Amino acid sequence: MGTSALESSFLMNYQLYSTRRQFIGHLAAITGAAFVAQPYPIFSATSQGRKIPVILTTDIGDDIDDTWALGLLLKSPELDLKLAVGDYGKQEYRAKLLAKFLKTVGHGNIPVGMGVDVEPRGEGPQAPWVKDFELSSYPGKVHQDGIGIMIETIMSSPQPVTLIAIGPMPNVAAALTREPRIAKKARLVGMYGSVQRGYDGSATVSAEWNVKADPKSCQKAFTAPWEIMITPLDTCALVTLDGERYKRIHDSKELIPATIIENYRLWSKASNPQNTVAEMRSSVLFDTVAVYLACSQELCKMRSVGIRVTDDGFTRTDDQAKKVNAAVEWKNLDAYRDLLVARLTGR
Repeated sequence: MGTSALESSFLMNYQLYSTRRQFIGHLAAITGAAFVAQPYPIFSATSQGRKIPVILTTDIGDDIDDTWALGLLLKSPELDLKLAVGDYGKQEYRAKLLAKFLKTVGHGNIPVGMGVDVEPRGEGPQAPWVKDFELSSYPGKVHQDGIGIMIETIMSSPQPVTLIAIGPMPNVAAALTREPRIAKKARLVGMYGSVQRGYDGSATVSAEWNVKADPKSCQKAFTAPWEIMITPLDTCALVTLDGERYKRIHDSKELIPATIIENYRLWSKASNPQNTVAEMRSSVLFDTVAVYLACSQELCKMRSVGIRVTDDGFTRTDDQAKKVNAAVEWKNLDAYRDLLVARLTGR
């Protein structure tokens, strides 16, 4: 299948410099706790010279920022990717994207999982890139039961696992339902919600896409007894690359940035073959910030805040709700942009 009507409509409007999540956010928008400087103690593995074991669950293949985030994860020496699982439907499409990307950039040993079979089904804007790719050609293991291998990876890990979630969360909800004990052996770090600001830095909070697409799953994840850290729109919606920073990514011969740009070109042209935005600047790179937070929070102001997920997809502050550690503001956004470019290009 091709892109959905919503994706097609979005891509036609991309010249206005929106992303899929921004577009949905614009349609959906309706309307002092202490700062936390240090990561959670049990996850400060890098301070002891150990990598942090990570599982990535992602709706890769819809917005392009998931592809950028996967590249950043692989280029983050603090993190050890144990498993990558496609989330929010489109099982085979997402598994193929994960597997081909990992194989292409030299990480074909990392297991890939297929997420739960939920709507939406079919493919998306990056489908041409995996048109002739067969999962059977992947040198690593492809798990049909992505939920089962998520649970097994967490429960068998000698260290606590960081679950980086950068899409709607039916996988996470299913894993918690099947094995609630994972919450005692993992933390959730993700790109979710809108605390003080919405899309485009608006002072009006938004029903952010990852939450709005599946509020019930997000409610389950946000009330589970594990530690949660998020980048809401307050911070992640401000991340773009242009000018010399983008040129360094665009022109890089390194495998990871070159593979990202190859996919970005296909994604941006899915509904308009004349679209040249991929030659000039990035889209909004929301999901990369979740990967960064899994390593460090140095460049963000972190606030411990009670978050209640509503049925209409908002993340409302509520002193009675479970506390999450939220990146509510940048200390130095340009430093993050520089870090992102340096990591992806290796220089």
